[in-house]
Amino acid sequence: MLRALGASVKTFGDDSARMKWSRKIIHMDMDAFFASIEQRDHPEYQGKPLIVGGNPFGRGVVSTASYEARKFGVHSSMPAAQARRLCPQAVFLRPDFEKYRQVSHRIMAIFKKHTDLVENLSLDEAYLNVTHHRFGIEDPVMIAVMIKQNIFAVTKLTVSAGVAPNLFLAKIASDFKKPDGLTVIYPDQIESFLKNLPVRKIPGIGPVTESELHKLKIFTAGDLAVHSQAFLQREFGKFGLMLYQRAQGIDEREVEPESEPKQYSTEETFMEDTKDVHFLKEKLRLFTREVFYGLKESGRIGRTVVLKVKYFDFEQITRSLTLKADPQDEEIISRTACGLLEQKTLAGKKAVRLIGLGISGLHRLEETKPIPQEGDLFMGKA
Repeated sequence: MLRALGASVKTFGDDSARMKWSRKIIHMDMDAFFASIEQRDHPEYQGKPLIVGGNPFGRGVVSTASYEARKFGVHSSMPAAQARRLCPQAVFLRPDFEKYRQVSHRIMAIFKKHTDLVENLSLDEAYLNVTHHRFGIEDPVMIAVMIKQNIFAVTKLTVSAGVAPNLFLAKIASDFKKPDGLTVIYPDQIESFLKNLPVRKIPGIGPVTESELHKLKIFTAGDLAVHSQAFLQREFGKFGLMLYQRAQGIDEREVEPESEPKQYSTEETFMEDTKDVHFLKEKLRLFTREVFYGLKESGRIGRTVVLKVKYFDFEQITRSLTLKADPQDEEIISRTACGLLEQKTLAGKKAVRLIGLGISGLHRLEETKPIPQEGDLFMGKA
């Protein structure tokens, strides 16, 4: 069955380990989602470098790059002008979030055919807990294959999957063989999988932390695993506990499906920390379109604009502003978010590794909400 799928398959462990699963987690990550949709819908772009994002002659940023463009060093969150210099022959398109969201809904519906325990991380990725499969299928690898085949049949798009006993390992596995990959980490092979895994592959470790780990002669998760929890917490504070747990293959987090969310948000961790405020503002503008039209499609809205910032040293803050009325267009959300960034954060002075934007206090569009007192609600410290 795996061969018939046409996917790149990698397994760590063997079939004898299947009965040892305590949890069966699948991480699904669509391949170059926005760009793949455009190449599917426009045959003239197939096989060509395609970049979806902002204006390459301005301060725009790359949202998604096709695999043809990635060969030239183009990646998401890169300034679009830099991407144009690296790949001048690329086709640049503005994102169509309404179209991407419609495709995403079809994909998420496929996930929910197999389990109710689906945690949507973004338009193009999700965690699934298939420990108790809806149709009683015991083998999580077979389930992942079925989902991959179903997504391709319905959307003509490929997805990479990671199958593992927890969320952390499943996420790493899904990125192991892209595109159209399937990587399986069996429970009895966690230690051997992590032994030679570069520390940069561990979610949450960026270039700054990687450099600090290298100074300590820690280059792989195996190197990390020989150090005590006390040592890592002494060197890295609270983050040291997470490093210790991940090096041991430990992740007790559960897949958390949403019912009626109180906040609609999106965020991105950058490949490189940045002090470029213009770059961050352009990111927020892209996020604004995604959030606003996503809310519009779901029939909900909210008045509180929430900005999330994580600095290079992992300090994380949120800043929020409650509007006097429901936003009628994306521009008011964009202006508010950019204002919070400029006035209530250290952006431009302190390097940023993650930025996010959300709308909270959601209610149905048909509901009438009282106008709050003028003012704002700021949380955290600048």
